[in-house]
Amino acid sequence: MKPLKIHFFLHVVFEDPGCILNWCDKNGHQISYTKFYQGDAVPELAEIDWLIVMGGPMGIYDDSKYPWLSKEKEAIKQAIDLRKKVVGICLGAQLIAGALGERVFRNPEKEIGWFDIFLTQQGKNEPLFSEMKAVAKVFHWHGDTFNLPRNAIHVAASSACISQCFLYNNIVLGIQFHLEVTTQSLQAMIENGRHELTGGPYIQHEKEIVACTEYIEENNRIMFRLLDHLFLQNV
Repeated sequence: MKPLKIHFFLHVVFEDPGCILNWCDKNGHQISYTKFYQGDAVPELAEIDWLIVMGGPMGIYDDSKYPWLSKEKEAIKQAIDLRKKVVGICLGAQLIAGALGERVFRNPEKEIGWFDIFLTQQGKNEPLFSEMKAVAKVFHWHGDTFNLPRNAIHVAASSACISQCFLYNNIVLGIQFHLEVTTQSLQAMIENGRHELTGGPYIQHEKEIVACTEYIEENNRIMFRLLDHLFLQNV
């Protein structure tokens, strides 16, 4: 199968694509970046195959502080309209929801650490998630959530947050949690977000987060399976 042209939207230096780069390298895909924190421009979206939108500590409503957010939201909507495959992780999922006209807002609780997600019945019935367990321990770092986009499949929820994962038009995937996390990216997130580890019902302490790194390998396997299945859909 023909290698893909995969473009990443990056918002901060410490939230990189993690294990997704390993998947791209393994499959010979061509990668490129827009690093908004460096002032990079958005590419011609008609020339890419996939758009992957990564996370970041800002909210999608912080346009006054991050003026590039408005252009990014327009670009995400354009990519969806062009029927590109779009994957959003954490902030990326929120930006997709916002681009599709849904409200993004503060979740009642911040969710930071290793917590279970639960597949919904829709998620269990969706072929893209056929190899995923009904309950999985995944890594979270978010304070915002969103309303599920209209006509999207609600894939997963957690005890702290209902909107954890959705699939829109079979080719747009929003993931609130961090399956891409590696040992290095986890440490980078902790070093840059340590001030948020203040304790709470769904906020683990740093020692708890670091002590659970055995889950990273399984999270990466889930990420690879999702990308493999998404790649094979409508090839």
